[in-house]
Amino acid sequence: MNIIIVGCGEVGKTLAEELNTADNDITVIDTRSEAIADLTARLDVMGVIGNGATLSAQEEAGVRHADLLIAVTESDELNLLCCAVAKKSARCKTIARVRNPEYSDEAPFLREQLGLEMLINPELAAANEIARILRFPSAIEIDTFAHGQVELIKFRLPEDSVMVGMSVKDVAMKLKCEILFCTVQRGDEVYISKGDFIFKGNDVISLLASPRNASEFFNRIGYKMRSAKDVMIAGGGSMTHYLSSMLGKDGMAVTVIEPDRALCEDLSVKCPKVKVLEGDPTDKSLLAEAGIERMDAFVALTQFDEENILLSLFSKSACKGKAITKINRIEFDEVISRLALDSTIYPKHITAEIIARYVRATQNSMGSNMETLYQVIKDKVEAAEFVVHEASAITDIPLLELKFKPDVLIGAIIHEGQVLIPRGHDMIRPGDSVIVVSKLLELHDLTDILK
Repeated sequence: MNIIIVGCGEVGKTLAEELNTADNDITVIDTRSEAIADLTARLDVMGVIGNGATLSAQEEAGVRHADLLIAVTESDELNLLCCAVAKKSARCKTIARVRNPEYSDEAPFLREQLGLEMLINPELAAANEIARILRFPSAIEIDTFAHGQVELIKFRLPEDSVMVGMSVKDVAMKLKCEILFCTVQRGDEVYISKGDFIFKGNDVISLLASPRNASEFFNRIGYKMRSAKDVMIAGGGSMTHYLSSMLGKDGMAVTVIEPDRALCEDLSVKCPKVKVLEGDPTDKSLLAEAGIERMDAFVALTQFDEENILLSLFSKSACKGKAITKINRIEFDEVISRLALDSTIYPKHITAEIIARYVRATQNSMGSNMETLYQVIKDKVEAAEFVVHEASAITDIPLLELKFKPDVLIGAIIHEGQVLIPRGHDMIRPGDSVIVVSKLLELHDLTDILK
């Protein structure tokens, strides 16, 4: 695909890195010459210095022959204007990042009138992910496939768990749950789960299952499944507005601490059931007065990464609840991953991943379409959902007779609405959805997993 990315901030850089494959020709546009120079020096991409909303800059970037323009500057209005110009001048597909809640409320109108393929709000997307985690606080991360029929759940194994010392095969035989273990992270090592793999305490495990079967499995290993009831949020910006509304609908009691009076008043009006306290969220006495010790979860959503990290670490000593930390700068994610944080949320990375998922899904062959894509472990393991449209080398043959490439798992098959954790005699048929977990990045067709 010929792709133009307008804006070389964190999201733009991440998109350029993820989409810079042999199948794509990437051109980036930015007014900052140093940003263009940095990106073109590191990646095999073209660069244009200029205003991405002008026809001249877009034409220099090749918009007449572009398949997709993605506008991810810091300005919502500029992003929408970029897409409007591209749509009128070249009729290419367009995606805009829009952060203002007022625009998000009118997303259907904007998509229709401007012909946008996607309008994505980073704060709303991140709030959705946080809400999913708070419904199952023991999880580190939860992703969904097949319209919610299958969940990919990542969790840390307690040192006193019944699974410690057991192999994947032992757990399957003794617990008799319809789940599939996918990956295990142990320090810096990453493993695709095989039958003889032995679990250890503090392993970070990902598994695939239907919501019902996942619940049954976690109950059998003594893992808490109930959702959070009392949640404290530090910071009162747009993400807090979205999250508070979601949690209120789930019956959770929400307390927000925000130093800005105007934000406090706005949140109180828009979310009247939320308890809003004006004050410094780093004030330990205020946190104690607000009842941090009885909270089921603490969510740090201030504007400063360092503050969010310190608040989350403090909350872990002050209460037994889940700590969720928002991180804006994604370049230090490897360092942050080594801290004793429960769950970290990167809005900019979520935005880039959603857009990259859309691009990958449009590059499919005729045999099977990629519907959903998640990075289970960044740059190491992906989970992809394919919809099988026609017969191929992988269909109507028992799985045990197929020769797969190394480090590939068929995680689940959705056949006629039923979720199957596959066994050797199961077959993939046209019309099925198939979830694949693999270390092979850049899969485009389901048959790519065959030797």
